[in-house]
Amino acid sequence: MRGRTGTLILLLSGPVLAAAYAAVNYAALRTASGTRGPDPADPMTSGGLTSLGSDLWWIVRGIALVAGVAAAGIAVVGLLLRRAARGRGALLVVSGVLILPYVLGLAAAVYNPVPRLPGFYDHQAFAGALPPYQYFSALLLLVAALAQAVGMVRAYTAARTASPR
Repeated sequence: MRGRTGTLILLLSGPVLAAAYAAVNYAALRTASGTRGPDPADPMTSGGLTSLGSDLWWIVRGIALVAGVAAAGIAVVGLLLRRAARGRGALLVVSGVLILPYVLGLAAAVYNPVPRLPGFYDHQAFAGALPPYQYFSALLLLVAALAQAVGMVRAYTAARTASPR
């Protein structure tokens, strides 16, 4: 029973960590927007972010959405893989296809557009006001991907040993 719980936790950690990635970056953007003070060139929006912070939030949300949807899909495939007596090959193909958007989201997160985009807007003070933890937020998606990979291997192994072909 303990192995099942561990596999389930590993599979479901992906969507949770993708949401944590979005939350950490939102907190960093709020911090950077709030510490700068009033700037007529970069006004505050109704969400408490500057216009630059709002644009960056759209990018971060897109990255988190792509990675989160792929992670949720992999979690579903992993849960189905644990139960499937037949069709394991098709499930593995689906999980292989879901890896592509996951890698795309992870690559975009590692590139980290949050401190880079203020250079295009000519607002280097915004990038300087970002908290240090923002630079390591992509590690959340990396940990999510690795945890789900281990969960998929464990689910496949458990399904294969329970009902061999």
